[in-house]
Amino acid sequence: MAKASSFYATGRRKTAVARVWLTPGSGVMTINKRDIEIYFGRATSRMVIRQPFEATETVGKYDITVNVRGGGLSGQAAAIRHGITRALMIINAGYRPTLKKSGFVTRDDRKVERKKYGQRGARARFQYSKR
Repeated sequence: MAKASSFYATGRRKTAVARVWLTPGSGVMTINKRDIEIYFGRATSRMVIRQPFEATETVGKYDITVNVRGGGLSGQAAAIRHGITRALMIINAGYRPTLKKSGFVTRDDRKVERKKYGQRGARARFQYSKR
């Protein structure tokens, strides 16, 4: 284990960027200076954030402080998960195979494709009529 009081990592998903600090503690999660229960109303988002801890069996061992901005709540939750995963790998490199197998290490780089001119959307065309 590295000698530091706090471990920092950045996680990203779509347009959301999460700055994550892990500190040895009792498992308190603070997101944008608010409790996780208040910030994320959906249980699914809270579950996504806790996945790296469950995979590495470190639930309740670290206090999490997160500053996240951009994107929607789902993208922010995934960005936080990515940041937590990176921070856990800094703490203990032995966690990497477990996290990699679960699919948390790889950054999901899919983004919304831009709308093109002369079309209704990114791929959708305006309705065509021969006559």
